[in-house]
Amino acid sequence: MARSFRPQPRPRLLGFWLLVVAALVFGIVVVGGITRLTESGLSITQWDPILGAIPPLNGAQWQRAFDGYKAIPQYHAFNSGMTLEGFKHIFFWEYLHRLLARAIGTVLAIVLLVFWWKKWIPKGFGWRTFLILCLGALQGFIGWWMVASGLEVRTEVSHFRLAIHLLAAMLIYSVLIWTALDLFALNKGVRRVRLKFWPFVAILMLAVQLMLGAFTAGLRAGYAFASWPKMGDQWFPDGAWTHGKPLGFNLASNPIVVQFEHRWWAWAVAVAVFLLALAAWRARRPVRSVVLMLLVAMQISLGVETLLSGVQLPIAVAHQATAALLLAAMVWAAHGVGLPSRGRR
Repeated sequence: MARSFRPQPRPRLLGFWLLVVAALVFGIVVVGGITRLTESGLSITQWDPILGAIPPLNGAQWQRAFDGYKAIPQYHAFNSGMTLEGFKHIFFWEYLHRLLARAIGTVLAIVLLVFWWKKWIPKGFGWRTFLILCLGALQGFIGWWMVASGLEVRTEVSHFRLAIHLLAAMLIYSVLIWTALDLFALNKGVRRVRLKFWPFVAILMLAVQLMLGAFTAGLRAGYAFASWPKMGDQWFPDGAWTHGKPLGFNLASNPIVVQFEHRWWAWAVAVAVFLLALAAWRARRPVRSVVLMLLVAMQISLGVETLLSGVQLPIAVAHQATAALLLAAMVWAAHGVGLPSRGRR
C-alpha cells in the first residue's frame, strides 16, 4: 500500500530567499541615495506601477517625459537650462530606483506564492511573510506620496516624507533579515528567538540616526558646514537657532541644527553599538562583535569624510550604504544574543 507524504516545511530555503530579497532592498537603498544626491527623484512625474516599467523608447516619448519635468517647480528653480541629454541622466537614476522596487516586489511575491503553494512555509511564519508582502506594497505608496510632495509647490520632496520612505525601507530590510535568521534557527531546532530589550533600544537609536540622516539629505544640511569637529570656528554656530520658531521646527527643519544633531547623535549610537558588540562577545558571538565594531568605525569615518569633502557623491553614497550594513549587523548581533525557545520543528 502506497504511503502518502505530507509536504515538509523548508525553513532554510525560505530563509535564503528572504536574504536575497534583503540584498535587493540594500541595493535600492544605495540607488535611492544616489537618486537623492543627484536631484533625480522628481524626473519622473507620473506613477504607473505597470506600464511605468517601460522607459521612453523614441524621441517623442523622451520629449514628452522631459516636458512633464519642465512643468514642475524644480525645473524652473534649478534646471531651466537643462538639455534633453542632461534630463536622461537624472531620469536614469529614478527609473533604476523604481525598476528595482518592482523587481523586489515581483521576486518576493513569486517566492512566497511558490512556498505557499508547495506548503513549504513553516508553521507560525505565514503571517510574517504576509506582513512583509504588505509592507512592500505600502512602501510603493509611500514612495509616490514622497515624490508627489515635490511636484506642485516645493522644489524638492518633503524631508519628512523622505525620512518615512527611508525608515520604511529599513524596517522591511530588518524584518527580512530577522525572519531569515529565525528560519535558519528553526532549521536547527530553535522554535523562535525573542529580541531582548537593550538590543531593541540600540536598533531604535540607529533608526533615529537614520531619520536625522534623511533630514540632513532632504534639507541639504550636509552643505552647511564642511568642517570637523567644529562647525566653522564654533561647536554650535551663533545665530543658528531660529528664535521665534517652535522647538520642533529647529530640531527637524533647521538645516544647521539638524546637521549638529546628526553629528553628535552618531556618538550615542556608537556607544550603543559597542554595548551590543560586548553582549555579542560575551554570548560567544565574536564574529558578530568584531563586524559591528568595524562597521560603526567605518560609518563614523565616512560621515566625517562626507562633510570634509563637501558631500562628494561616492563618499556620501558609501556613508549611506554602510549605515544599511550596520543595521544588518545590529539585527544579526541582536538575534545572536536573543532568548531562544527550543521545540520541535
